[in-house]
Amino acid sequence: MPGSYIQALEPSPFTQPPTAAGTSSRSKAFPDKRYVGRTRDLKKRLPQHNAGRSPHTRKFAPWELVAAVYFADAERAAAFERYLKQGSGHAFAERHFW
Repeated sequence: MPGSYIQALEPSPFTQPPTAAGTSSRSKAFPDKRYVGRTRDLKKRLPQHNAGRSPHTRKFAPWELVAAVYFADAERAAAFERYLKQGSGHAFAERHFW
């Protein structure tokens, strides 16, 4: 359940709001469809995907959160997202997330 993952992450050990990177989600309706992204507000972003507010995820909703990796700065979060979207990152996600 996505809510239980989010609840488990509070309170945050970060002094500033972290950037969640490599948020990996799987479509409940189409389990072979996966989404990797990043956000500053995971509680808000997953419901946005499930409400069809993102054109990239709309047709495969609803989504469930599989993993979220938190970083203290946006640059590292973006780098990890890029990594997960390329060859060796695909293999990493396949091994550890899916």
